[in-house]
Amino acid sequence: MRRNIILTYVLPALALAGLVAGIVYASRTSASPAPVPPVADPAAPPYEKYISGSGIVEAASRDVGVATPTSGVIVEIPVTVGDAVRKGDLLFRLDDRERKAALAEQKAALVVARAKVVEARVALEKARADAARVRSLRDGRAVSAEEAAQRGYAEETARAELASATADVTQAEAKIRSIEVDLDRLCVRAPMDATVLQVNVSEGEYATAGALSTPLVMLGDVTRLHVRVDIDENIAWRYRAGMPATVFLRGNRDFSAPLRFVRVEPYVLPKTSLTGDTTERVDIRVLQVLYAFDARDMAAYVGQQVDVYFDDTGRDAADGAKQPGRKDGNKGGSATAARSGAAGVAPSAPFDRSGPSTPSGQSVWPVQSVRPAQAGEPDTLPEVVVPVRDAKARTSGKDAARGAGVRG
Repeated sequence: MRRNIILTYVLPALALAGLVAGIVYASRTSASPAPVPPVADPAAPPYEKYISGSGIVEAASRDVGVATPTSGVIVEIPVTVGDAVRKGDLLFRLDDRERKAALAEQKAALVVARAKVVEARVALEKARADAARVRSLRDGRAVSAEEAAQRGYAEETARAELASATADVTQAEAKIRSIEVDLDRLCVRAPMDATVLQVNVSEGEYATAGALSTPLVMLGDVTRLHVRVDIDENIAWRYRAGMPATVFLRGNRDFSAPLRFVRVEPYVLPKTSLTGDTTERVDIRVLQVLYAFDARDMAAYVGQQVDVYFDDTGRDAADGAKQPGRKDGNKGGSATAARSGAAGVAPSAPFDRSGPSTPSGQSVWPVQSVRPAQAGEPDTLPEVVVPVRDAKARTSGKDAARGAGVRG
């Protein structure tokens, strides 16, 4: 009896409870999760009509990557990131012991060269005195002609030796200046007043000369900030130099600032993906424009991505002022008709197509005179009538001269 009760009531109840639990679990797991609200709302355009572009904040002086003119081991870096430097301040110094040793050696050679100059000058004075003594003798028989000539030759030789010693001094001084220049080149200095943005080397590392993908030290004038905006080539035609613009920081639209126009980069170039890799390209070309903003209006860092919106509200009015005839097809029709009449084009009016014919069999359609539109008449554009001629009529100058109006 008890077994029958279990089979009849308990087992179906358990099965039904399991089925309900499975349905509830399946419904909960298959339901789409509730959307997570964004941390910050995206920027909204502040203009009724606008064009937009993405940009990057950069220093007004551009980011200047400082390199070394000669390779060597870095022994001193007196600056750190964020330091304000003046033009000529030391950024880093390479190992200069070898050049200093060469400088000391060359300075010793200069001392020797100057001593030789003094020695040559004394020899010249002696030779000059001997030659003068021979020339002062009243009796020419006291000294032989050969000895007198040798005294003169000795004077010329001493003069040449003095000139050679003087040239050696000049050469030694030039070598010293060259070594001093090399020593100064080993001290890499700031080319302008700026802020140190990056220091990518450490003391003891070997610095390679030339342009590098990662500069040794990067400088920039962050007292003034610019925004370099990329405008897609498909909408670049809508941009006008000096359009009002507003910049928004990525991630928080509450941070914004008005922009001041700086310049347009006239060369349309391939867009660089904003991934940090300067060599990555996409198949889009962009027009780059530069705007400036006050750092007090919006706190931003160099290299930060921003969204820029340009006010395009006044484009229709500006285009209408430049081309009033394009706003309404009926406006400006009288002027067009007058110009057409002056060119020999018939206006829209009924006419007889069975006019006189040329020897080639082509009908010559008469052209009616054009008169100004009267009051109450519709001001319409003229209808241009272009008849078809055969090949002979197109090549015949006489038929074209005899006919009236437009022959097509």
